[in-house]
Amino acid sequence: MTTRHDTPDIFALSEIHGPVLRPGDPAYADEVTGFNLAALHTPDVVVGATGPDDIVTAMRWAKATDTPVAVQATGHGANFPIEKGLLINTARMTDVRIDPTTRTATIAAGAKWSHVMAAAAPHGLAGLSGTSTDAGVIGYTLGGGLPVLGRAYGYAADLVRSFQVVTPDGRLRETDPQHEPELFWALRGGKGNVGVVTSLVTELLPLPRLYGGGIYCPGEHTEALLRAWADWTRTVPDEMCSAFTILRLPPIPQIPEPLRGGFWARVAIAWPGLPAEGEALIAPLRQAAPVAVDTVEVMDHAALDRIHMEPQDPLPARESCLLLRDLTPDAIRTFLDQAGPAAGVDHPLLMVEIRHMGGAMSRPSPVEDAVCSRDALYFIDSVGIMAAPPAAEAIEQATQRLYTAMAPYGTGRTMVNIHGTPGDAQDRARAWTPEVYERLRHDKATYDPSNLLRYGHAVTPA
Repeated sequence: MTTRHDTPDIFALSEIHGPVLRPGDPAYADEVTGFNLAALHTPDVVVGATGPDDIVTAMRWAKATDTPVAVQATGHGANFPIEKGLLINTARMTDVRIDPTTRTATIAAGAKWSHVMAAAAPHGLAGLSGTSTDAGVIGYTLGGGLPVLGRAYGYAADLVRSFQVVTPDGRLRETDPQHEPELFWALRGGKGNVGVVTSLVTELLPLPRLYGGGIYCPGEHTEALLRAWADWTRTVPDEMCSAFTILRLPPIPQIPEPLRGGFWARVAIAWPGLPAEGEALIAPLRQAAPVAVDTVEVMDHAALDRIHMEPQDPLPARESCLLLRDLTPDAIRTFLDQAGPAAGVDHPLLMVEIRHMGGAMSRPSPVEDAVCSRDALYFIDSVGIMAAPPAAEAIEQATQRLYTAMAPYGTGRTMVNIHGTPGDAQDRARAWTPEVYERLRHDKATYDPSNLLRYGHAVTPA
């Protein structure tokens, strides 16, 4: 028996406590829509999971009916539209439990970093969040997790102690370095290729405050600030975390004055040490070019979003990235040709950024994982807003030109969370070394031989 839309009988999902919806149902559109509006999902069935039991039931049904499965919490990484199949929405699963004695957090599948920060702050603790605390913890961490404070503390995956995960056979498993260590390895940097994580336990940092913000210069001073920042990054201690960003901001109310509608060069700063030491370290940047806006200050860790000031409202975005071996004079010249003032104020990319890597991110994880970006000294990523077809075409062309030009300076690899729309198997494999990619394929064959988890940045079974 099948339902309308030619989907297998979903009455087998009647034990699920959350909503089970199909196209045409009143709440369907809200249930499938994520933060990135460029990926419009149209699954045959969407399940609004309320806990691990709902995910177990959904996965067992998917296995019995051979229905492919995708997972979404916040949808910040929704670079690939889900068509047909089953979408599991974990956004209702936001529980966060803090153990101040062990300095750990147990985080449910749909929790955002903002939920973790709010729960941890009363204990003087914080998590290794990325540039937006509106993003979900689980998807971010499964891709390795590139923290704002990464040079000081490493990748978010490095701090994970255990996972609770439902594998495609419908089993709820607990995995850590001692229990199913291969599964634990694949979940830390291998994205969601071997199961649906229902919760994780991660270490927290005793860091209630930090010194951070942005130094903004008018766009015509991009070259001076970039060259000064590039030289400066070779002198700073590992704990100094920074990124150089070119911003062409639209004139919309969501962007504060005086940045609204402007063309800017920015250095974003995050320093976990003493504020006076941080202020002394960044003094050369403040002298490198005329500073129009300076937001660097002591802030609560929970206010981390003020450093990179990423959009907080859903939008249609095209992102991409490349890991860089180094930032040579030729690489800087090429970057400026593609994204600097010479490219024009009407250049279609909203943001082009170079992140300083190295430090703790260059050191091996205490427990081996699948993160493959530890050899990069810098990292370039970009975002364009796909407002209309002409803009989308211009953004795609500018993105392709940028990464084609920067490829000679790259490692040949990307980061899975910011890879952008995944292409064929060869393109997807660029997120890992060949050895790690083959190991992930073998793990995929072990835990998901039918390739039920085939959406997004998926690895095919060996």
